Amino acid sequence: MSEKKLAIIATKGTLDWGYPPFILASTAAALGYETQIFFTFYGLQLLKKKINVKVSPLGNPGMPMPMGMDKWFPVLGTAIPGMEAMMTAMMKAKMKSKGVASLEELREMCLEADVKMIACQMTVDLFDMNQSDFLDEIEYGGAATFFEFAGESDICLYI
Repeated sequence: MSEKKLAIIATKGTLDWGYPPFILASTAAALGYETQIFFTFYGLQLLKKKINVKVSPLGNPGMPMPMGMDKWFPVLGTAIPGMEAMMTAMMKAKMKSKGVASLEELREMCLEADVKMIACQMTVDLFDMNQSDFLDEIEYGGAATFFEFAGESDICLYI
């Protein structure tokens, strides 16, 4: 029987949206799936040597707010300068207190489990990004590169 395959497209570059691709990929790899993640547009932030992403509560009404803020603090208030940094710090502290691995730790687990990570070359070029800012272990390719693998995958996820 052939190995199962998981293909993931990662398009988001915020702290909260950075977790799903790495958690799902590392879990799939641990379960024996051959796994690839194609990072495009803002998802490329997750492949930088130093991950510097924030939580973006604005436009995310489902996000649970601390201290019952979702009941008394208007969503528009999350646009106040400094709120994004405060929410990011609070989210990181909450994750640490619950023993949740950091994005860097999850990404390293994926690399150790041979999860193939592909940066979208078109997006790198579009945003004039420098390849020296990205991890050395990643590959670069376009949509055709992703489809070569995704076309044969058992599961394909868009995150």
